[in-house]
Amino acid sequence: MTRATLDKDPAEVAAMFDEVAARYDLTNTVLSLGQDRGWRTAVARALDLRPGERVLDLAAGTATSSAALARSGADVVGCDFSLGMLRVGRRAGHEGVELVAGDALRLPFRDGAFDAVTISFGLRNTQDVDAALRELLRVTRPGGRLVVCEFSHPAWRPFRTVYVEYLMKALPTVARRVSSDPAAYVYLAESIRAWPDQAALAGHLQRAGWGQVGWRDLTGGIVALHRGTRSA
Repeated sequence: MTRATLDKDPAEVAAMFDEVAARYDLTNTVLSLGQDRGWRTAVARALDLRPGERVLDLAAGTATSSAALARSGADVVGCDFSLGMLRVGRRAGHEGVELVAGDALRLPFRDGAFDAVTISFGLRNTQDVDAALRELLRVTRPGGRLVVCEFSHPAWRPFRTVYVEYLMKALPTVARRVSSDPAAYVYLAESIRAWPDQAALAGHLQRAGWGQVGWRDLTGGIVALHRGTRSA
């Protein structure tokens, strides 16, 4: 669990995401300088989905990430605990995406329901990271795969310093111009800063039962893609 997550009740976090839902995608694109599109493409490639496969996109938000996965021909279920986010996603009418409300710690799906599971920029907002990873394992079929896309720690120290300065100063300032709830981005910046580095997150995956765990950095380590497989 992150320090920032521990400071907020789950209901408060859900309400926060409800508040930012209307302009969430725009804000993310602005704050990431347009990198968010490339990160979604990297997730889709890492999952290597096939037509007819069933994939869970957890913490799907407005389902923009789910829509990117649906272009593979896979059957996509987007799940999120924020009803405000899901309402925005439903209005967008993403083809090939089923949207479901659900808690990451108690997923409303049977064991082994999915060929692949993924969560982008949502794992750090769960109350119990290990429990969420175990739930994702439970709903994945034997041999199925996991991809976690999450903010991480830039490997080059000078760049890391600049990045942290951006998070804590520039990010809230920019958010005030484009977001419907700028205060939420102070919380999000804190949650990113408190998040484990790449190796530590890999350890969480392994302890949850995922095998063949590995990762690769995107954008100099600002984001990392972690992969795992459920043993047969």
